[in-house]
Amino acid sequence: MIGDLFDSPWKILIVAVVLIVLFGSKKLPDAARSLGRSMRILKAEVSDLHSDEEPPEAAAHAPALPASQHEQQVEALQQQIRDLQGQSADGQPVTAGGAAAPEAPRTQQPS
Repeated sequence: MIGDLFDSPWKILIVAVVLIVLFGSKKLPDAARSLGRSMRILKAEVSDLHSDEEPPEAAAHAPALPASQHEQQVEALQQQIRDLQGQSADGQPVTAGGAAAPEAPRTQQPS
């Protein structure tokens, strides 16, 4: 269908005139440039997606953490979150074990 549209130079000329009338001669180069940039970005992203994919065999041999080590990491992160929440609620610093840190003596600065 599109091949029939551009089989004659007269049809191409008519389409070009219609585009110029609709969009104006100043906007057409900018639109073509923008379309070209978009196509290059799309092509680069698609090629990056294809190159980033690992073959299925390599993914199967990837080292995984044992369940107990994974659970320990999750527990440590949850403890850090609780410590940070406790610190923000009290306004006092909290040590890694969850106990309140001793407050340093404050001195007044001379004005």
